[in-house]
Amino acid sequence: MTETITSVIGDYGLYAVFLLMLVDAVFPAASELVMLYAGAVAAGAFAGQSVTLFGSEIESTLWAYVAMAAAGTLGYVVGSLIGWGIGFYGGRPFLERRGRWVHLTPARLDRAEAWFGRYGDWAVLLGRVMPVVRSFISIPAGVLEMPIVRYTVLTAIGSAVWCFGIAGAGVALGSSWEHFHENFRYADYAVVFLVVLGAGYAAYKLLRRRARRRAIESPTEG
Repeated sequence: MTETITSVIGDYGLYAVFLLMLVDAVFPAASELVMLYAGAVAAGAFAGQSVTLFGSEIESTLWAYVAMAAAGTLGYVVGSLIGWGIGFYGGRPFLERRGRWVHLTPARLDRAEAWFGRYGDWAVLLGRVMPVVRSFISIPAGVLEMPIVRYTVLTAIGSAVWCFGIAGAGVALGSSWEHFHENFRYADYAVVFLVVLGAGYAAYKLLRRRARRRAIESPTEG
């Protein structure tokens, strides 16, 4: 996971950051790693990797950092608007049928509604600066028909805080990236373990459901 993300950012720079953060707005795409690596690239931590905009290299570390963080913020805002549109036009019935495509189960949607009920519109601003939660705010905001202008403004503020903050940490990390990268591999192992565990649990539930269905459909004896 980390190799793929860092390789894509190294090859495509600002454009990869924009696209990855757009995806993260509706589907978790390791935004922390994306912006950390983007900041490290801006700091010139990797030979042969630089920040370019329309073919021109940005030599200043400060402006390279600003460009990377801004690309992440813009990508996230665009992705958030797409997520809002999915929720607004698809509604809850669509999510109940297809929500698993974006890992938004009915239970998660219920929790998101409770989150909005507790914090109101501020749920968007708070959610944008919280790991994992940030990727499950966009679609419920559309389902709950949050006004688009207010939603966009709060999303932009929260996303800017997140992207500039994490990218800033990447700049500070700088040449220490390789050491960090080695340690972060443990997160890869954890993700693989959780995926395997989740697949096993899903298979177990499916087999149990089929067994119950057969028991119901089979004629009773005696």
